[in-house]
Amino acid sequence: AISSRFEPFSNRDKTLVVQFTVKHEQNIDCGGGYVKLFPDSLNQEDMHGDSEYNIMFGPDICGPGTKKVHVIFNYKGKNVLINKDIRCKDDEFTHLYTLVVRPDNTYEVKIDNGRVESGSLEEDWDMLPPRKIKDPQARKPDDWDERAKIDDPEDTKPEDWDKPEHIPDPDAKKPEDWDEEMDGEWEPPVIQNPEYKGEWRPRQIDNPDYKGKWVHPEIDNPEYSPDPHLYAYDSFGVIGLDLWQVKSGTIFDNFLITDDEKLAEEIGNETWGVTKVRGGRGQ
Repeated sequence: AISSRFEPFSNRDKTLVVQFTVKHEQNIDCGGGYVKLFPDSLNQEDMHGDSEYNIMFGPDICGPGTKKVHVIFNYKGKNVLINKDIRCKDDEFTHLYTLVVRPDNTYEVKIDNGRVESGSLEEDWDMLPPRKIKDPQARKPDDWDERAKIDDPEDTKPEDWDKPEHIPDPDAKKPEDWDEEMDGEWEPPVIQNPEYKGEWRPRQIDNPDYKGKWVHPEIDNPEYSPDPHLYAYDSFGVIGLDLWQVKSGTIFDNFLITDDEKLAEEIGNETWGVTKVRGGRGQ
């Protein structure tokens, strides 16, 4: 765990951009590569995994199943994960990670200055209760028929349908050396009956009483209340790396916190972009 303090600020009514580069040159197979933004109240000497943070952002890798970009917001004391799966880079090159949070409650995640995800804070995080809920008073009518097909009541099983699945092999012969006293009564082996038709089932017809799939009516959720300031935090004062890794060796660089999206893109091109243009993606 390591952290750095800066002049505290609030992002209320402002865009927040968090950007940094990560290089897993040890070919990491399990470990985090994310940053945390803390309020100014953080005690840096006592920073640990349970220290309350505002935002956690960046790549996390553990085996083939977990290769994701975390975007976690602390909302009213609860850490809320994004509902989408954003895949991170898992090679040994340097990559630029950028999170943009806007005062209209929208966001954008960029990798190497290219957008990989975007959307609404309300829609992509479960920070607020749902706008709609199933009507607790609604019940599916007892006579509601959801069967699209039914057995044809006019269809009957043919008289010659029932045949055994297996029959004695008509070509089998009792071995000449078979001794019934020693070997017991000889029985021919069985084979699949070519006339066996399986279990009979009546043909299906359209159900004349079919009403379709019953959809539970929804009502406005009385517990829902919009929050136009989902994006906003009263205090940012510390950026930190609070990481767990199986193999150490990740290189972090080019940390940037700003309210200028264009500036972040330009600095990304001037830092990460230079190593790419020079063919030094491994630098």
